[in-house]
Amino acid sequence: MRASIILALASCALIVAPAGAAVASSAAASAAETAPDFEAAVSDPGRDEADVELDESRKPAELLAFMGLESGDSALDIFAGGGYYSEIMGRVVGPEGSVVAVNPPQFTTSDQSREKWAGVSARQPNVKMVPAQLPDYKPAANSFDFAMLHLIYHDFYWESEQYKFEKMDPAVVLSNLYKGMKPGGVVAVVDHVGLPGDTRAVVEKTHRIDPATVRSDFLAAGFVLDGESDMFANPDDDLEKNVFDPAVRGKTSRFVMRFRKPE
Repeated sequence: MRASIILALASCALIVAPAGAAVASSAAASAAETAPDFEAAVSDPGRDEADVELDESRKPAELLAFMGLESGDSALDIFAGGGYYSEIMGRVVGPEGSVVAVNPPQFTTSDQSREKWAGVSARQPNVKMVPAQLPDYKPAANSFDFAMLHLIYHDFYWESEQYKFEKMDPAVVLSNLYKGMKPGGVVAVVDHVGLPGDTRAVVEKTHRIDPATVRSDFLAAGFVLDGESDMFANPDDDLEKNVFDPAVRGKTSRFVMRFRKPE
């Protein structure tokens, strides 16, 4: 059982079963001792300066602690971009863990991308970038403890001729992901809050997505919603604006959902 689950169960046991407090306390202490140092993973020197500048708005240590990433985990970073989370996760899981970062091939061939990923790989040898179109990536069954989808789930509903990003069926991608997660495995989802309506139209206009759509998609795929956080809520965000609009960029209201594959 994952240490994060043990810690949560132990905390509950302390409340509802005082007679077992000693056992629960011991379990909680053991889980706490093995918990990763998320702050150290983020503050470790050598990270790209542009990535470091994003830390204040992205709160990676707080987010990963909430999601329950653990040392030794086999982790997946879907549509990893420049590897912002891939690198941090590589530090968190440590040498006994690993991170597979998946990126569509058309986003990996520029000199900038090659240079960025060369740096990530050099600093974190346990991180491997795999070029693959998202619907085509099929991880081995029950192979990942943790998966990150950071500001990208809306792209499952996006298509672009300019960027050679073909229309996909989100259900297919989630089916592949479900098969690849270990029982009890966690899928972390963070995305820009969008308005209800035609999902593809909303995504095309704003690069946002209605949280209700995401919740429904994951439940339909077989996952259970294990937790939510409002750590990125911004009541002043204009949901009509595209997330790349300078007026809201970096300040959008973002939802945080933790899904789990049932044991």
